[in-house]
Amino acid sequence: MTDGINVTIEDDIAILEMKMPGRANKIGKPFVAALDAAVAEALAHDGLKGIILTSGHKDFCVGADIEMLFGLDNADDLYAQLMEGHARMRKLELCGKPVVAALNGSALGGGYEMALACHHRIVINSPKIQIGLPEAMLGLIPGAGGTQRLPYLMGIQAGMEHMAAAQPVRAHKALAKNMVDAYADDKEDLIAKAKAWIVENPSPVQPWDQKRYKWPGGARPGTPDAMMLFVGASAFIYKKTAGAFAAPESVIRAVADGTRLKFDRGLEIEARLFVKLALSDQAKDMIRTLWFHRTKAEKLGVGMEHGIKKVTILGTGMMGAGLGFLSAKAGMDVVLKDIRQEALDGARKHCEAQVARLKHLGEETQAAILGRITYTLENGPIEGSDLIIEAVVENLKVKHAVNAELEPLLAPGGIWASNTSAIPITRLAESSKHKDRFIGLHFFSPVEKMPLLEVITPEATNEETLNRCLAFGKAIGRTNIVVNDGYGFYTTRLFGAYILEGVQLVAEGHDGVLVEWAAQTAGMVMPPLKVFDEVTLTLGRHAFETRKEVTGEVPDLSGIDLVAKMVELGRYGKAHGQGFYDWDSRTVWKGLKDITPDTPELTGLEHLQRRLMCAQAAEMGRLLQDGVIRDLKDAEVGAILGLGFAPGSGGPLSWMDKQGLRNLVGELRDLAANHGERFAPSPYLIDMAEKNQTFWGDWKAE
Repeated sequence: MTDGINVTIEDDIAILEMKMPGRANKIGKPFVAALDAAVAEALAHDGLKGIILTSGHKDFCVGADIEMLFGLDNADDLYAQLMEGHARMRKLELCGKPVVAALNGSALGGGYEMALACHHRIVINSPKIQIGLPEAMLGLIPGAGGTQRLPYLMGIQAGMEHMAAAQPVRAHKALAKNMVDAYADDKEDLIAKAKAWIVENPSPVQPWDQKRYKWPGGARPGTPDAMMLFVGASAFIYKKTAGAFAAPESVIRAVADGTRLKFDRGLEIEARLFVKLALSDQAKDMIRTLWFHRTKAEKLGVGMEHGIKKVTILGTGMMGAGLGFLSAKAGMDVVLKDIRQEALDGARKHCEAQVARLKHLGEETQAAILGRITYTLENGPIEGSDLIIEAVVENLKVKHAVNAELEPLLAPGGIWASNTSAIPITRLAESSKHKDRFIGLHFFSPVEKMPLLEVITPEATNEETLNRCLAFGKAIGRTNIVVNDGYGFYTTRLFGAYILEGVQLVAEGHDGVLVEWAAQTAGMVMPPLKVFDEVTLTLGRHAFETRKEVTGEVPDLSGIDLVAKMVELGRYGKAHGQGFYDWDSRTVWKGLKDITPDTPELTGLEHLQRRLMCAQAAEMGRLLQDGVIRDLKDAEVGAILGLGFAPGSGGPLSWMDKQGLRNLVGELRDLAANHGERFAPSPYLIDMAEKNQTFWGDWKAE
């Protein structure tokens, strides 16, 4: 053992098994020192045929030590460290011996970059293993040679797309994408195949060190085809991000500039771009929320027992069917209940389509998942359910009636959960005889793709119910946040403030196209009119009606009248082909100008940006004032994962910090005076501003 890396020699082949202290191999100073010593020991062996890098942990290597990276603030020091790392990887691939990465588990970020510096990559063919470079998700680019090496293997376009999208792939896809070279069945087979490759390839040369390398994908650096590819990629990224995210743009620059130069110069370019990003406010904010805070959220429910063997979903639209699929995939028996046969037929098709995508699990496992789902119009199959999730129409009376009828069918100690998007759980529980086992589980659509689960806890809900639901959320692969009860809870209130302000701007006469662009340039993932069309305008109008029924009030805004007008015109949203957009052309409906006033004198991109973001900040202040937010970290994670709130900002609280609360409170007061009380700062925000406080200004990585 060499300080966390065990070196053994078998058949003149050195096996370097990385097992650093802790649960995973993370690249930091201790790891670097251990790797240097292990490689030196291996190379000192007389008659060495080659080196195998593998892991004694579950994962191969999870990448850089983010805690260490987050604390760095000196550009020169960081650049020097990166260049030392590049020199280390170059020494490995130019050592004169074949080096194989034997990936027994996931290889992400710097871990996969280390594998790229090996001459050959073999991975165990397991659906649990992930491979790739997700750095852009944290506002970074690969910093250990990934931007320079990966395009040689995947091709320029595919390599850029992978890094810009920041989406690792499962092992079964990695081979098809040329990210690995071979599969193995298990750890024993992995090492055997690595040894065999070393014996058969005593003098390998990396693609980037070959004089006449044939690039995959057609385009070769320095050619007109490559130039057009980079121009097109830049245009695509700008259209998608509106310039609000620096990392994807830096990926293109690193590949475009680096790959047309000598390889070692390309590494320098990558290092300089990485330093600029890593020390930026955007990366720091994204790392704080999407790494540290999200990691905390991911632990909610871990180690807890849900004891849920049978789940019933009431209502089998896309949401209900999706929940049924996820629960069955997690090994639970599922009952999908509806009052319409056509709805059940649609749910069956949806579940079958989802399972068909799981080809890597095999036909037997796929059949087992579908076999756990029962579709029914009757109440009988529900009996004995450990959890019932109600996902019926957003109507208080209907939900009360459903609860009163079906709650007795729960198993002893069973939980009743509502997937309502707004109605207070306390109000829904009025019909329940077991209020301590009544909770809100707010999922997001499409539920198979949206990772967030907002758990809403009324005062009557007991701790055991909460913990079981958190464990259930983890079992079906969701990231949990917990909030207190109230109309709209957290995410619906923040989301409502955003899309309603977008509609209000249009109702005042501002150009719809400019409203959408303002949201995108502010960093929002989805612009308000488009996302309103996604959820449907009829649902929006119904939500206003439900809000009035439940709370007795609804804002007096021309934007609400505009939504009603759109519905009267038959423009219901995306599912119907027309709403604020004409969906055949995917453009904002030009007819909006015919039913709204002339453009106000005060308009423009900056004005619209401020209105859209400040409307959310004001609502955030009220959420804090009302005590809905239990944990500030959850507020940041929930806004980004559930609503697409500007990820580059780190979340709404981080965004508010960047404005300065004193400045923000002053701006909110001005907006309230000119545009309505919805902008008025809450006493909570006013108090923080007067005390010159921040949400995260003194935060330190734990």
